[in-house]
Amino acid sequence: MKLYSNEIVFRGHPDKVCDQISDALLDAYLEGDENSRCGIEVMGGKGKIFISGEVTSEAKVDISKVVKRVLKDVGYDSNYEIINNLGLQSPDIALGTNNDVGGAGDNGMMFGFACNDNEKYLPTSMVILQELSKEYDKLRLKDHRFKSDGKAEITGLYANNKLQKIKTFTICYQNTEEDRLSTDQIIKDLCINICQKYNISIEDFIINSTGRFYIGGFAGDTGLTGRKIVVDSYESFASVGGGAFSGKDPTKVDRSGAYMARELAKKIIKSNPKYTWCEIQLSYAIGLKRPLAIYAKTNLGDYNIPDSWYELCEPQNIIKTLNLKNIKYEELAKYGHFQN
Repeated sequence: MKLYSNEIVFRGHPDKVCDQISDALLDAYLEGDENSRCGIEVMGGKGKIFISGEVTSEAKVDISKVVKRVLKDVGYDSNYEIINNLGLQSPDIALGTNNDVGGAGDNGMMFGFACNDNEKYLPTSMVILQELSKEYDKLRLKDHRFKSDGKAEITGLYANNKLQKIKTFTICYQNTEEDRLSTDQIIKDLCINICQKYNISIEDFIINSTGRFYIGGFAGDTGLTGRKIVVDSYESFASVGGGAFSGKDPTKVDRSGAYMARELAKKIIKSNPKYTWCEIQLSYAIGLKRPLAIYAKTNLGDYNIPDSWYELCEPQNIIKTLNLKNIKYEELAKYGHFQN
C-alpha cells in the first residue's frame, strides 16, 4: 500500500473567488455576444479587485455589478474598489482565431483523464473532496459560524491505484471561533457521511492545524485567477498542461481542449472493461485548427488514436460538439471543472 495526497479549495478561497469572477464576466459577455473573445484575469485582496486581460465583444457588461454579485454569492463583503483594466484582444491573434479560420487560441498542451473508480470516472478521493466542498458551501449559508474560506486534503492509502481508506483527512475552514468543539464535530460528521457512501473509512482528522482560522478571504490572502489549476483539473492524479481555464472563451484551447480530452478519456475507459485509467494529451499551435498531436496512454499501454479524432478536436468542432457557447462557466469554477 502507498500513501498519496490530493486537495481541494472551497468556493470561498481567494483564488477560487477570482476564478468565479473571471468566469462570471465571461458568461456575461457570451450571453450578450456568443462570439465574444475573452481572456479575463482577476486579482483581489486588501480592499481592491483588479480586472485585467483582453475582451473583444459586442456585448455591454456592467463589470462592477457582476463582480459585486459574485462577492455576495460567496459570502464576501462587496464593498471593494473595482479597477477595470480590460483591453482588446490582439488583432494578431484574431488573424488565426476568427470564425472563418477557426484556429486554436493559443499554443500549448492539454490533458484529459478518466478512471473506473466510480460512476463519475474520477478518482474516489477527488469525488469526496468535491462533495465536501459543495456541502460546506450549503453549511455556511445556514450556520453563521462557518465562513467562506477553506481547503481540504486527503492523504489516502492506496492499493493497485485504488483508494482503500483515508489515513488523514485535513480540513482548514474559516469560522467565527464560536464553540469550536461543536463546529469541528459538524465538519467531521460531514466528512464521515460522505465517505460512507463510497465505503471509505477515515483513520484520523486534522482540523485547523494552526489552532485558529478567523481571518480569511481577501483580508487574509490575495487571490488570483488560474492559481489553482491542479484543483481545477484532477487534483494531482493526472498531468496538467499549465494553462488556466477561467476567464477564457472556448476558442482558447487551454479550456476547450482540456474539456474534449476529458471526454475522449472517458470514451476510452468505457470501450473496454480492462481499462482502469486513461490519460490523453492534446497539443496545438496558435492560429491552426488541426491538433499537432493526440496521445493516449492507459494501464494497458498506449492507445491507438483514430484519424477521425484530429478533425473532432479542431476548436470549432469541440465548441459545437460540447455546446461550449451555451454553458455557464461560473458553475464550473466553483468546485472543479471535471465533476462528471
